[in-house]
Amino acid sequence: MKRPDPRRIDLDAAERIGIAGLGFLADDPARLGLFLATTGLGPAELRAEAGSPGMLGAVLEYLLGDETQLLAFTANAGINPEQIQPAWDMLVLEAARRSRR
Repeated sequence: MKRPDPRRIDLDAAERIGIAGLGFLADDPARLGLFLATTGLGPAELRAEAGSPGMLGAVLEYLLGDETQLLAFTANAGINPEQIQPAWDMLVLEAARRSRR
């Protein structure tokens, strides 16, 4: 039986991964604070946009930029690390599509 390619991902799966990533950051105030400081986002902006593809993409982009946190997140969530880049790609495409509306 052929195993699914972890690099192929749909929007629902990408959003679930992004939400899991946000949860991972939110579970540790220091991690969340560093994310906010690094991205320049404020808590109100994060709350307002938490479920949007753009915000979830920002979360994954942040995690992709720090291998230690990325591997901690994927191990904690039981996610194959190879799924993060395709999830980010899908979220960025969806955010761009929605912004053109």
